[in-house]
Amino acid sequence: MKRLLFAILAIVLAGCGKESGVIRIEGGLVRGVPSSSPGVTVFRGIPYAAPPVGELRWKAPQPVVPWDGVMVCDKFGPIAPQPGNKPGTFYGDEFYWQGTPEESEDCLYLNVWVPDEAVGHPEAALPVAMWIHGGAYLNGYGYEVTMDGEAWAKRGVILVTINYRLGVLGFLTHPELSALNDGTSGNYGTLDQIAALKWVHDNIAAFGGDPARITVFGQSAGAKSVMTLVQSPLSRGLIKGAIIQSGGGLGPVVRDDSEAALDSLGKAIMDNAGYPDLAAMNAAPANEIYRATVKYQDDGKGWVLLRPHTDGKVIQATFEEEVLAGNIADIPYMIGYNSEDLGGLGGEPVERFCAVRDSLGSAPVYHYFFKRNLPGDDDDPSNDPGAFHSAELWYVFGTLARSWRPFTEADYALSERMLDAWTSFCKTGDPGWKAWTAAEPFRQEFDTE
Repeated sequence: MKRLLFAILAIVLAGCGKESGVIRIEGGLVRGVPSSSPGVTVFRGIPYAAPPVGELRWKAPQPVVPWDGVMVCDKFGPIAPQPGNKPGTFYGDEFYWQGTPEESEDCLYLNVWVPDEAVGHPEAALPVAMWIHGGAYLNGYGYEVTMDGEAWAKRGVILVTINYRLGVLGFLTHPELSALNDGTSGNYGTLDQIAALKWVHDNIAAFGGDPARITVFGQSAGAKSVMTLVQSPLSRGLIKGAIIQSGGGLGPVVRDDSEAALDSLGKAIMDNAGYPDLAAMNAAPANEIYRATVKYQDDGKGWVLLRPHTDGKVIQATFEEEVLAGNIADIPYMIGYNSEDLGGLGGEPVERFCAVRDSLGSAPVYHYFFKRNLPGDDDDPSNDPGAFHSAELWYVFGTLARSWRPFTEADYALSERMLDAWTSFCKTGDPGWKAWTAAEPFRQEFDTE
């Protein structure tokens, strides 16, 4: 009798998957909702790991906590606690004028945009792109105003965006934490990204995606995160292609200080914030402790940016060392930057990366250069930021209509070209222009002219 009941339930659930978009993933049943674009379903706020709270603070992400019934994925999940970009600052006015979403230490959620007809059909085997947001490992989230998957899904690529732990909750090293983890600590945010990638690999077929065709891409700290993922032994074999936007090339990507030096810095930050030991650190509310690095700087202790570091486990060596040794994933790469980007994120380091990949890799590397000076700053030409750091995001996601800027028809056409290139790379490993080679170091330029 039990077997009969289970068989009936399986038939009912299979029917639900075809008729109402209910699918089974790790943790339970989920249902997406229509996006604003016809033909695209979005699943917002899917947990990809257990909430990293209580005893799980400063621990590697743990498996998803199962739920009962059908989770209707109609709301984005909370974002990691962060200082944010305030109104009145350049980036605050450019990207964050709509306010800050709910913040919570319980922040390990992702979002999936997929063509309607693929939901519940593994045989669709669509290519998949996983986006990692930037923000200096201190700010940002996976559904900022520039970021959306509708244009991608309409082009036949499933887009996944993720949140991960930031700041001291994501990258703090500390002697008491290291003592509990075989001599190392930190890199929790990177472990979150790896957990999200593994979740995508293990679950994306239920959405109609192909787990063998996952491209990871990101911008700024998200691009450096991509560079970390393609070198980590923990994500080996999970990535089919990588896009690196304004993350630099051969040069500083991760910290390579000794564990003792990093632990000492972490302890100094926590001591300065009033948390002298692990008990005090664990007792501190998340909405207070994340400010520890800001307080450290405000108190004149020195500038600090917590980020991934070599630990011999998650990250075994620097990115440059791994590239030169041929130890990064041998997959197609697309790498580029903006004309007015931040220092060190373009130019010669990117050219060096292309040269090494051309000489050591069996897969091609593609180079791009975004040079569109965004409209809307003409009132004061002396302050015109040009193609500033992050400017390309409006175009890559097709979200120009959300911006206050007076974008032109030429801007929308440029966005279409870039969307076609990015999604073509995810589908085929080729964005539609010549690969970079030593014999012909081709760089594709993107502008409205």
